[in-house]
Amino acid sequence: MTKNIGSIDKVVRFIIAIVIGVLYFTNIITGTLGIVLLVVGAILAITAFLNFCPIWAALGVRTVPEPKS
Repeated sequence: MTKNIGSIDKVVRFIIAIVIGVLYFTNIITGTLGIVLLVVGAILAITAFLNFCPIWAALGVRTVPEPKS
């Protein structure tokens, strides 16, 4: 797997995952919506940790800066 998530994208994904987790565990978001958002948050955290997003790969998007030559 080639890295396709840059540092800003990675930080944004972690922040969104943390916010969703806090909202869920403080019962601000509940029910089916809460569970769905919790799964989305987990996916965002995993993709940020792995530095690879399969959706970005399928769309041909890379947020990693190109190396200078």
